[in-house]
Amino acid sequence: MTTITVLRGDGIGPEIMDATLHVLDAMQLGLQYEFAGAGMVALEKHGELLPQATLDSIARNKIALKSPLTTPVGEGFSSINVELRKRFDLYANVRPAKSFPNTKSRFPAGVDLVTVRENTEGAYIGEGQQVSDDGATATLTQKVTRKGSERIVRYAFDLARNTGRKKVTVVHKANILKSTSGLFLKVAREVAAQYPEIQCNELIVDNCCMQLVMKPEQFDVIVTTNLFGDIISDLCAGLVGGLGLAPGANIGEHAAIFEAVHGSAPDIAGKGIANPCALLLAAGQMLDHLGQPEQAARLRSAIVATLEAKDALTPDLGGEGNTLSFAKAIASRL
Repeated sequence: MTTITVLRGDGIGPEIMDATLHVLDAMQLGLQYEFAGAGMVALEKHGELLPQATLDSIARNKIALKSPLTTPVGEGFSSINVELRKRFDLYANVRPAKSFPNTKSRFPAGVDLVTVRENTEGAYIGEGQQVSDDGATATLTQKVTRKGSERIVRYAFDLARNTGRKKVTVVHKANILKSTSGLFLKVAREVAAQYPEIQCNELIVDNCCMQLVMKPEQFDVIVTTNLFGDIISDLCAGLVGGLGLAPGANIGEHAAIFEAVHGSAPDIAGKGIANPCALLLAAGQMLDHLGQPEQAARLRSAIVATLEAKDALTPDLGGEGNTLSFAKAIASRL
């Protein structure tokens, strides 16, 4: 029996979480849920965006499934998601992008890649941010370490090895950022040499973005630093139909959090029309992480079959169904 921490989230979060748990329950996996609060719901109930009880639950169970959270502007953490990654040292952000049938994609077939993004350092973390007294100059410290670079690149190559993928693309800007991006690239080359069976190539980030838009089928696993990875992973989601089909995993040595990467969409909250696919696909990543790849494949197959049948799809996918009817259609194909 495995217990997971469940964060129902804000906005459409509770709706897509209920739909996801409906499908997981139908799979009869023996999962138990420990519900915990974060975001606006927790702020209203406990006076904190990220209560200690929630952190304790994640630390205890080591696995969390998370709906989108809202971080209020102008108070508290700059981002609850960033804070969770820091607290649990969730250094690997893993974002698959795969073509699905009957979606609004420019590439209806042929895209099947994973972006592995360093999650704990670099420009995105926002260390050393300062604005001069006269408001004329803003500065930011960017720090990249050998340890951070080595473990994220190794994660990417291990992912390729363990899932039968053949190529890892190291994305950088070492031609200009010779210190930070240069160190990342140097360490990546050292790690790549230890995986002779995996093809490794290097791309400067701007060229990588162009290549992704022109010929995405050439990519398999992409590994890069935090800020570049944030941009590239959303670009990749756009290749396969948008964030409604974009799951994400944040993985560390002692905990892992699986999430839908889209926002809380308050404009449609409570209408029952949100697409639950991103969170369902994140649940598939969670099952892979729990050592149940067959069950993860079973879940993904049911999602694909439902998309192919155009059965009870939500409006964003061109259907007339709702969040729960879509989930029930997926559950019926398990």
